[in-house]
Amino acid sequence: MLAVAGDLLEDVIVWGNGVLKHATDNPARIFRTRGGSAANVAAIAASLMPVRFIGKVGPDASGDSLGASLADLGVDVRLQRGGSTGTVVILVDPSGERTMFPDRAAAAEMDAIDPSWLDGITWLHLPLYGFETPQTRSALLALAAEAHTRGISVSIDVSSVSLLEHLGIDEAPRLITEINPAVIFANADEAEHLNIAAWPHVAGRTLILKRGAHSVLVQTDNEQFEVAVNPVDEVKDSTGAGDSFAAGYLSQAILGAPIRTCVETGAGVAAQVLRNPGASIQAIPVATD
Repeated sequence: MLAVAGDLLEDVIVWGNGVLKHATDNPARIFRTRGGSAANVAAIAASLMPVRFIGKVGPDASGDSLGASLADLGVDVRLQRGGSTGTVVILVDPSGERTMFPDRAAAAEMDAIDPSWLDGITWLHLPLYGFETPQTRSALLALAAEAHTRGISVSIDVSSVSLLEHLGIDEAPRLITEINPAVIFANADEAEHLNIAAWPHVAGRTLILKRGAHSVLVQTDNEQFEVAVNPVDEVKDSTGAGDSFAAGYLSQAILGAPIRTCVETGAGVAAQVLRNPGASIQAIPVATD
């Protein structure tokens, strides 16, 4: 069983109809969906394997609805409650590229996690977004340490360049080393920012470097190779594509499949969300206070 720990948020996705015009009206289509990198992975993975989500939301209508939306997909939802549920406003341009304005709120205030929430888990996935604040960083580092004690495989997604800049060029590699993941997911910009392929820290780990429509680069201790991905004819929204890739990859990794099979599955799942708003095949409405 896969566990994913981190953010569960409401996404407010804005599809603009053209170039953004400052200080005036901009016609748009707006979608409200369940979001958060960790929740995205859990939601997509739920159709592929048993999955548990671990996170924190507010004791409010949005938190209730977001948690229920995951449970409706078959996710085993374990939530701390406190503060207020977070929101991300996402502006998507006509090319499908997105600009995000996150207010993580309760998701950034996760407390120590009950170790029993790892019972029955064989793999733990941690988006690096969850390590932004000291409080959640402490909780998730302890969870990763508990996972290693139990022999649970751990993977991370590097998440974003802005997060790496926030953490610091020295702190990010140190943090990743302490998490001690078996698999690291990163896109080309994140990998370049960290010069990740040249790290001495990568011994014993698998690096999965995503490069958009180009082939995925895989680096292990023993080999480096590329896996071709099928082009997507119309990219509407890249939100959650990396999370969907991770979900597909992990669904095969847990079964012990070859890395190439894991990557091909991840790329296939990611392609499905590039035509839709948010990290889902269909936008899922959520309640608001």
